[in-house]
Amino acid sequence: MHSGHRPGRRTARRWWTAALAALALPLTMLGTGSTPAQAAALQCSVDYKTNDWGAGFTAELTLTNHGTDAIDGWTLTYSYAGNQKLTNGWNGTWSQSGPDVTVKNASYNARIAAGAAVSTGGQFTYSGSNAAPANFAVNGTSCVGAHQPPITVLTSPEAGAVYSRGEAVPLAATAAAADGATISKVEFYDDATLLGTDTSSPYTYSASGLTVGSHSLVAKAYDSMGASADSTPVGVTVAAGPTVVASPSQLGVQQGESGTYEVKLSEQPTANVTVTTSRASGNTGLTLTGGAILTFTPSNWDTAQRVTVSADASGSGSAVFESTAPGHGKAAVTVTQLAAAKDYDARFLELYGKITDPANGYFSPEGIPYHSVETLIVEAPDHGHETTSEAYSYLLWLQAMYGKVTGDWSKFNNAWEIMETYMIPTHADQPTNSSYNASKPATYAPELDTPNEYPAPLDGTVSVGSDPIAGELKSAYGTDDVYGMHWLQDVDNTYGYGNSPGKCEAGPSDTGPSYINTFQRGAQESVWETVPQPTCDAFKYGGKNGYLDLFTGDASYAKQWKFTNAPDADARAVQAAYWADIWAGEQGKSDEISATLDKAAKMGDYLRYAMFDKYFKKVGNCVGPSACPAGTGKDSSHYLLSWYYAWGGAVDTSAGWAWRIGSSHTHGGYQNPLAAYALSTDADLKPKSATGQSDWAKSLDRQVEFYRWLQSDEGAIAGGATNSWAGRYATPPAGTPTFYGMYYDEKPVYHDPPSNQWFGFQAWSMERVAEYYQQSGDAGAKAVLDKWVDWALSETTVNPDGTFRIPSTLQWSGQPDTWNASSPGANGDLHVEVADYTNDVGVAAAYAKTLTYYADRSGDTEAASTAKALLDGMWENNQDALGIAVPETRADYNRFDDGIYVPSGWSGTMPNGDTVDASSTFASIRSFYQDDPAWSKIESYLRGGAAPTFTYHRFWAQADIALAMGSYAELLE
Repeated sequence: MHSGHRPGRRTARRWWTAALAALALPLTMLGTGSTPAQAAALQCSVDYKTNDWGAGFTAELTLTNHGTDAIDGWTLTYSYAGNQKLTNGWNGTWSQSGPDVTVKNASYNARIAAGAAVSTGGQFTYSGSNAAPANFAVNGTSCVGAHQPPITVLTSPEAGAVYSRGEAVPLAATAAAADGATISKVEFYDDATLLGTDTSSPYTYSASGLTVGSHSLVAKAYDSMGASADSTPVGVTVAAGPTVVASPSQLGVQQGESGTYEVKLSEQPTANVTVTTSRASGNTGLTLTGGAILTFTPSNWDTAQRVTVSADASGSGSAVFESTAPGHGKAAVTVTQLAAAKDYDARFLELYGKITDPANGYFSPEGIPYHSVETLIVEAPDHGHETTSEAYSYLLWLQAMYGKVTGDWSKFNNAWEIMETYMIPTHADQPTNSSYNASKPATYAPELDTPNEYPAPLDGTVSVGSDPIAGELKSAYGTDDVYGMHWLQDVDNTYGYGNSPGKCEAGPSDTGPSYINTFQRGAQESVWETVPQPTCDAFKYGGKNGYLDLFTGDASYAKQWKFTNAPDADARAVQAAYWADIWAGEQGKSDEISATLDKAAKMGDYLRYAMFDKYFKKVGNCVGPSACPAGTGKDSSHYLLSWYYAWGGAVDTSAGWAWRIGSSHTHGGYQNPLAAYALSTDADLKPKSATGQSDWAKSLDRQVEFYRWLQSDEGAIAGGATNSWAGRYATPPAGTPTFYGMYYDEKPVYHDPPSNQWFGFQAWSMERVAEYYQQSGDAGAKAVLDKWVDWALSETTVNPDGTFRIPSTLQWSGQPDTWNASSPGANGDLHVEVADYTNDVGVAAAYAKTLTYYADRSGDTEAASTAKALLDGMWENNQDALGIAVPETRADYNRFDDGIYVPSGWSGTMPNGDTVDASSTFASIRSFYQDDPAWSKIESYLRGGAAPTFTYHRFWAQADIALAMGSYAELLE
């Protein structure tokens, strides 16, 4: 996957019950005839896009196969009319002879399935004009240029506008068609709800009756050739009555300087209105120096007037300024006094204001962060208004940084409360933990290679080890319940299971956020092949046994609950709490967050379940389900952060059973030495359990060793290791290297796409190492970072206009040396190659943070300057009304029509009535997508059009960008 979104899944987590197994199916027999088939004629299109900075440019070409046969091996040719000269290329072998350019496929993208697309790109220099090439050919066959979708802009209302209840919201849009087409209509949407349509220019609609609250408005234009495109969403608010409107809601003012914000009214008054502004609370070093009293008339009510706030020369902290008027709701703006040089803190506050503006659509009414503002997005979550534990952890980190910048820690505490309320299962969600038997944690079942091998029968004959931490956790916290986040939530209950906290399958009418699961059937299962299911399966939906018999084979089935934890998210929550502790302590405000820190320590205590083999078997050279011995005590712990831990039990409180499992699979991208450092050394984050602190101390050392073991000859970090080869304690290939007896796995956990290929895992993981190094000075961490940073910088390009290219997809070869702690190998046979590059702003922000923390401790000037260049580049080139984002072409969206495996004879229904059976596809069991305003893009693509382009605003990415700005301000500005 490119740019922060793996095609199919980016941060795929899986819930594995105590038993996931397989039913092997026979291979399909292939018949042959006496007459060879005639290959269909090659049909193709090429979409050509450039990023031009005057003396040079990059070209991105997307080649789509519109024929009925696959293209096996391709050569793309085209010509320039000017003096464009090739500098380098990627995703293929590029060459140039005069004006003629030739691109031959790479080994990994040679095959283009019918209806699929591949992308390739090159960098060029030029002078004079830079006209796009007119003709393309593939394997000598002329290709048409891909029809470009229309350009759509929502010109009214303004972003952030406030309207009164009952007042009509005026919608207006401009639309322009490409390639000689004409605009046929423009539709106006409130999120995914169609408001109205206009078929002639100027395109307008008056939206009345919008409910009180925040709204995300979109215009969607269709052209005469069937193409369509959405505008950038515009967020507005409908208030209960007339109100004062102030923008922005967050303002940074540097010491000794002044700043302004704008004030106006939400609706036209019948007489003059006086708006009075004053400091309501907070920092007295911020004073009102202009606009204290403003008059608005029936003619200028919507013309913004300015309020000026000045900062003294030495103060710090925030103040709230309120603007009030008789008969109007008040507006509040938080102004923060910044150190004189803190331009990047001001950037943090500006982006923070966009993220937290209710009208911009990042949050649900409960305050839960959505995965993305946009609803049509498929990666690890299969809908934009789902969320993950990852998003909650980024919210905590964002609010911790807000506390550092402003001194206000209430938002950090509130973020933990939101997470605890909605994403940590309550006792009502996990009611039978008291029946858990730590001496027999779960019943074994193998993981299998492909989804069509499921369901898998339970096997009670295989021995399992004992759980060594359940007793001490109960003793420490006085409960049998597990304190960890579930990984996936359907925030708007789009699927309709209604598994909101404390409820089991309440159904589509439930309005609360709903726990769900997706991934379940082996390493090859992509998000495109999943069957979503509820975490509490009471057999109300699905088939006669709910969804359970799609995944496990048993003589009978009981209604049950089950949850899965994504350890990297819980560890990130602890990481955020550590920084909150540091920053609040520097402000003398540690007591304001002490209760939240206690909860973070508790979460870290339970997070140790991620350190254990799935069935608590002994770690090291574990081969054969029955031959591998059951663990006793801590010998079943690998002391790393695995891909998940999970727990579940009976719905019936009289049934008397519950289970817990760890995971045998560890990924380099999931480790978090900063969290381990915090839980083993920070007195405010010390776990209560008897052995929690010592376990995390051992984990810290083990994680740093793990990075060194996985570091390639070039410097990148390879996949990971497993204590259970193939997920069933199989025999690994001869010569497989080991790490404390665990086997090297090039792509642990999932294979579609390979889990080791996304550069984002590199940036995320090394950022944690860099934070740990910055805080501790650990020599082992520095050794890993020295080599990694040199490699990453060598693969990074920043252009004169500030645009940039960083690695995206990585290709791996070879393997590491078997680990020897006293004499680590050089890994001369483990190699990485960058297959393609990206301008993904979320990943670039995590990368910039890595460079920032590393440069602060090491003094590396190139790392520091590159971090600044990446942050400046995205700030100057990629801002929009909602944040910072770049367009993404999603060729993988041809998989909406992918079939999902359902055993022959099995049938059931989704909560909305969609049928689930052997003929189901990804889209057919998600019919709600047909009502999405972006759906026509998918329809066009599935009919043979160009791969669709989206500009996504993912919550984690926006938070990471804001955090990168704040980190740079703290350490390098």
